[in-house]
Amino acid sequence: MLRHLLHYGIHFLIPILIAFLFFKDNRIKVALILLAGIIIDIDHLWANPLYDPNRCSVGFHVLHSYWAVLVYSILPFFKLTRIIGLALIIHIFADMMDCLLM
Repeated sequence: MLRHLLHYGIHFLIPILIAFLFFKDNRIKVALILLAGIIIDIDHLWANPLYDPNRCSVGFHVLHSYWAVLVYSILPFFKLTRIIGLALIIHIFADMMDCLLM
């Protein structure tokens, strides 16, 4: 239960907190972009089985690969991709926490 609360708390609460604490001028817009980071879970549709509660996403799915994480880590250094990169890093962090608690 703690594992799921932490995992989904990071996915949904942390982006909202970051948007409201650090992006006061565009809170709602930034919150929605940060929440949209969950879109990389589309790669779960290509997995067999589709859902496995004991599978670590990081390193298994294409958009959760270590190469993808490397790209996501570079994105925040550029103004144009800063928030998107942050969204993807938050997402990967949530999934890594889930993996650690398995």
